[in-house]
Amino acid sequence: MFGLFALLMVLAATSMLSDKKERKSEAKKGTFQPLILSEGFFIGALTGLVGAGGGFLIVPALMVIAQLDMKRASATSLMIIAINSLMGFFLGDATKISIDWQFLGLFVAIAMVGIIIGTYINQYLPVKLLKKIFAYFIMTMAIFIFIEEFIIA
Repeated sequence: MFGLFALLMVLAATSMLSDKKERKSEAKKGTFQPLILSEGFFIGALTGLVGAGGGFLIVPALMVIAQLDMKRASATSLMIIAINSLMGFFLGDATKISIDWQFLGLFVAIAMVGIIIGTYINQYLPVKLLKKIFAYFIMTMAIFIFIEEFIIA
């Protein structure tokens, strides 16, 4: 399953790195389009199937389908991931396993510091550079997943 996920990540990163002009659409940027429903279902199903990874696919999909810029797509993706994660946590894991709340609190605190630092740095980086950095990050993670799935395992 992770091999398929790695392949989708490579395709998403490649589409983000292409220098094609943005598609022109009759719909306004960021407005609801029926294709978004299928995108949400597909990414949700894939995330449920492999147990991770929606964020890597949500951002490129929002940029292509909803024609959001990188910063807005990232923010939207984070909100979607947060809601999905909280639902999964409270409806599943929190009721079935014991949680190390001290570790969870420390992890959340460190993540919040990272968010504050990232938000500050984000103000000074152009969108095109952020898009390329994110695409290369996705590509790197896809390579690690591929190695883990097919070479090390």
